[in-house]
Amino acid sequence: MKLSKKILFIILFFSITQTYSQFTVDAELRPRFEFRHGYKTLFPDNTDPAAFVSQRTRLNFGYKTEKLHFYLSPQDVRVWGDVPQLNTADENGFSLHQAWADVLLVKDLSLKIGRQEIIYDDQRFFGNVGWAQQGRSHDAAVIKYEPAFMKLHFGAAYNQDEEALTGNILTTNTYKSLQYVWLHKDWEKLSASFLFLNNGLQYIDETDETKNKTRYSQTAGVHLKANVNKFNFSSNLYYQLGKDVSDNDLSAYLLSLEANYSATENLNIGLGSELQSGNDYGAPADGKNKAFNPLYGTNHKFNGFMDYFYVGNHINGVGLVDLYGNVKYSFSKKSNINLALHQFFAAAKINDEVSKDLGFELDLVTSYKLSEYVGFQAGYSQFFAQEGIEIIKNNFDGNTNNWAWIMLTIDPVLFTWQKPDTEN
Repeated sequence: MKLSKKILFIILFFSITQTYSQFTVDAELRPRFEFRHGYKTLFPDNTDPAAFVSQRTRLNFGYKTEKLHFYLSPQDVRVWGDVPQLNTADENGFSLHQAWADVLLVKDLSLKIGRQEIIYDDQRFFGNVGWAQQGRSHDAAVIKYEPAFMKLHFGAAYNQDEEALTGNILTTNTYKSLQYVWLHKDWEKLSASFLFLNNGLQYIDETDETKNKTRYSQTAGVHLKANVNKFNFSSNLYYQLGKDVSDNDLSAYLLSLEANYSATENLNIGLGSELQSGNDYGAPADGKNKAFNPLYGTNHKFNGFMDYFYVGNHINGVGLVDLYGNVKYSFSKKSNINLALHQFFAAAKINDEVSKDLGFELDLVTSYKLSEYVGFQAGYSQFFAQEGIEIIKNNFDGNTNNWAWIMLTIDPVLFTWQKPDTEN
């Protein structure tokens, strides 16, 4: 509590002494109940389904002047009951989700440095993974050049376990280093982005530490969006090359196309497809890896909400073809319902005797805005498995696979203060 008061006092002091400044404090409380009976993998025999309540609590401080934007976001993530009622020194789940400063260097050029979310385009490759209670953030520096006609970002990060006198071996489960360039341009009915990423993963040889090294892969891609009358189109095309962490040669790609049609003011219909390349028989062969990896994207947003693919699983495997459709109906500005259907296939051979058909998923989600700062969501999903996914998941029990959840999001603005620009 004393630390929070000191931070608040310092920010208010600088706010008062600046010609123009703005200070905001907002919060988020997000409890979510989940019933898991085949979520993320096929449900096995002789086990009980999981049921729990997880919760994310965030307090966000924002301070902004003409040449500086400072942001601080501590959070606590927990499952109800994972600490005792009479706990006296709870550090469980507490972390600093974001802590960054965006400094204006010269007109249109700024440096954003610190722990931050990195989000681009539709979050297919860089996203904050907002569904996960902990979210994703990076310790990085991003130089941003943003004149009126375009946006150009260059980002870099270098990770280490701790301060050390010798050695640079990273054992934390994250990348060792990365560098990327993102270029974005808007036209009247079209927008386009280009992304290039150089991604370094730490390789550790357990028997010979002299062989420890960072192995780099490269990903290049474009994201396109177009609006034509009542239609909205979007597409992604990415290609990966270089080396994976096991020293295989990478040659992989992602291709997607989606179309959405506003049939009425309240009804939206969408169709889409996505192909992520994979390896025959589910593993790299002959020193070559053909499986695409979406790396730092918000993967829960894509390929079905039950997270059977690319959410901590299905990496370096047979790839994926996802044919999907969705219908969203808005009853009012406060409430809507969305139905999505996915048909999944393997992009490469599973084996010589099995079809590439992996299964079919149904996702149903409804949302209701109770008030300006309170929202309610609920969802139900079911996965209808085929033999292909049974082989991949090594589960042939034939059980029903479903998942249900209810989430309440409370995100009030607690405090705002703005000092006017007295020069105008």
